[in-house]
Amino acid sequence: MAGIYIHIPFCKSKCAYCSFFSSVDQRQCSEYIDALKREALSRRTYIGDEEVHTIYFGGGTPSLLTAKQIDSILKSLKDNYNIDSEPEITLEANPDTIDRTSLKDFKEAGINRISIGIQSFFDDDLIYLCRRHNSQHALQVIDDINAIGFSKSTLDLIYGIPTLTDEKWNKNLDIFFSTGMKHLSAYALTIENNTVLGQSIAKGTAKAVNEDESIHHYEILTQRTEQQGFIHYEISNFAMPGHYSKHNSIYWTGGNYLGLGAAAHSYNGISRQWNVSNIKQYIKTAGISNSIIEKESLSLNDRYNEYVMTSLRTSFGCDTEQIRNSFGNEYASHFERLIKKHLDTGMVKKKNSTFILSNRGMLFADGIAAELFI
Repeated sequence: MAGIYIHIPFCKSKCAYCSFFSSVDQRQCSEYIDALKREALSRRTYIGDEEVHTIYFGGGTPSLLTAKQIDSILKSLKDNYNIDSEPEITLEANPDTIDRTSLKDFKEAGINRISIGIQSFFDDDLIYLCRRHNSQHALQVIDDINAIGFSKSTLDLIYGIPTLTDEKWNKNLDIFFSTGMKHLSAYALTIENNTVLGQSIAKGTAKAVNEDESIHHYEILTQRTEQQGFIHYEISNFAMPGHYSKHNSIYWTGGNYLGLGAAAHSYNGISRQWNVSNIKQYIKTAGISNSIIEKESLSLNDRYNEYVMTSLRTSFGCDTEQIRNSFGNEYASHFERLIKKHLDTGMVKKKNSTFILSNRGMLFADGIAAELFI
């Protein structure tokens, strides 16, 4: 099972915490879409004839596109790839860029899953993050999503915001549970130095994140989602049974995916590739020259490290039998020897040959995985 990711790097404005590649200049949007179609045509061999089960429009703010533009991109993919008869097709959206009419149009164009960036239902949190929408707008767009009938919808929340109290975080979760949505992505606020928020904190003009508060919010999150029957199937993702994100699960289970667009990444088990983070250059050469693509061939060690890093992020865990079968006894022995101390501390649980991070262990997933690398 393979997936296709399409990066739409345009935004109305830049959120203070965002470090993803994007631009607030939308004048080249039409030319960019033409370049996307050229690239889609030129890169058909990357995942071969493997059936594509998921298509994901990420950004940026993909909901700035029109339904007609979305439809044209999807038609290009269907003309050039082996697309499943009922693929999961996700559109990331911000509340200020969609309404009931546009949602209906997107659904008619083929979108069947909406990922809505709410972040918080409180205005002071949204102001701190420099989000364009307000709490009333967030509630309205959820009503619109439900009214149009997007049964696979998900929303994003952020915890650890300095303006977010425990009471407000619990209220955010109350509102989410009341929506009837069956998938939640919840992220700890992290500050990158190259962001507006990072620079403001460094200057002392914005309040810094309190890591202890962030951890406490995480503990509230894991407890309350479990009480509601949600499965914590990846560090930042929670879903009712049968409602996992199929696309993101491809990343976490080592599946193949093709990334189209400026700054998009691709992976096919043999190599990792990524496109230039420059819209003008991408438009000029996508589908015409490979100069926009950088490539890294993966060694056996690289592939082992990749498996450890991604599998430990999930509730599926890291299977030493799979390590033994895919990489050899030496790799399995290395893993089993180094994971033991984390079993002793309760950071990791073992079920047969599979090692799974505990909720506490997931807070330290990157560090634990790094210790197991070769």
